[in-house]
Order: sequence, then structure tokens, then C-alpha cells
Amino acid sequence: MGGYKHIEKCVGTYIAAHYRNAVEIGIGRNTDAARIIHDAGPAIRCTDIHPFPHPSWLRFTVDDIFEPNVLLYTGADVLYAIRPAEEMVPPLIGLAARVNCDLLIYHLGFESYGDGGEQIDCGVILHRYYRHQNPSKSVD
Repeated sequence: MGGYKHIEKCVGTYIAAHYRNAVEIGIGRNTDAARIIHDAGPAIRCTDIHPFPHPSWLRFTVDDIFEPNVLLYTGADVLYAIRPAEEMVPPLIGLAARVNCDLLIYHLGFESYGDGGEQIDCGVILHRYYRHQNPSKSVD
């Protein structure tokens, strides 16, 4: 398996093995990673700024990452994007921080953002730009 299908297989398999509630941002017409996650059992929903046709098994909502409806992402334990435009990365990081979940990005080629985040080799290199923060325990 080569090219893009290999990328989506690696990303989908990694997320399905490590998370229970995922949101793919900027899915476009490529549902391969989402399908792998869906078939493995975790909850998966997807967003894009454009209203693309999507398969019946996929929970899809039109949303703009630059002005996101935060409720669409609440409860996720991971947000992920495959080959997002570089200008999308800062609002993706901000959204992950707001909903307190991991953010994984697969960049095109050797691109990265800032310091590149934590790199995860799952057959392709994922960049974790935000990691879920455990809330501090309150003392009553």
C-alpha cells in the first residue's frame, strides 16, 4: 500500500488504538482514516468548511475552524487533521486547549508548525501539538 492510502491507514489505526472519541477536522472527500476508526469501534465525527457529500455511517458537520462551534468538539479525546493548511494549525491548537483533548496532525511532506510538537511514529509521523491536561484535584 503506497501513497495517501498508507497515510490514512496509519493515522486511522493509531487513533483507533489510542482514543475513544475522535473528531477529524477538514475531512474533505477523503474518509479513509475516519472509516478505519469507525470500523474499529471508537466514536468518530468529522467537520469541514465545505458541505461535501459523505457516507451514511459518517457523522459530518460543516464548521469553520477559524470560528468553531465548540459544542461540536466537546467530549472528544482527540482532534486530528490530515494535511491541513499551515494557517489552520494555531486555531486547531487553540480548540484542542479549549476542549482539553489531544491534537494530532499529519503534515504534508516535511512541513511542521513551530517546534513540531511531540512526534509520534505510527508508520508515518504524526505531530501532537497539544496533549490533554489532567485537571488538578480540588481539595474541599
